[in-house]
Amino acid sequence: MPVRKNDEGSPERWWPNAAEVFSALANRTSQAAGRASTFAVAVAVVVIWGLTGPIFNFSDTWQLIINTGTTIVTFLMVFLIQNSQNRDSAAIQVKLDELIRTGEARNSFVGIEHLTDEELAELRAKCEARAKTEPAAEKSVRRAGRKARRAAEKATE
Repeated sequence: MPVRKNDEGSPERWWPNAAEVFSALANRTSQAAGRASTFAVAVAVVVIWGLTGPIFNFSDTWQLIINTGTTIVTFLMVFLIQNSQNRDSAAIQVKLDELIRTGEARNSFVGIEHLTDEELAELRAKCEARAKTEPAAEKSVRRAGRKARRAAEKATE
């Protein structure tokens, strides 16, 4: 690997690794693929292909062109979409973890995305059960608060 020295004299890599190249490519491609102009180009290609059908007598080669093209584009887009979803999911997870860490939520929820499906289902059931009991507990607290206010009012009369 070609190496050059940085300002401190330490060796550093001077080209991006494969993951960086793929990430940059996936980013640019997914942004381009999501534009209305890209959709318009795709529609134009299909319309042109359809209009050329009679010229080529709707031959097998004519059909193979669109089938091959769409298969290749679909195959490649699956990986780009998955990469975008993975990045978005990871970014959202980091943001949620930071909100949990700095907020009033329980810090034990940070990192639960690494649990198994069964562990997540168990945790979800516990949270749902806790959520069902909270309204009753809040009602009890409000009732106690009202009683305390009445008692304080009577004491000050």
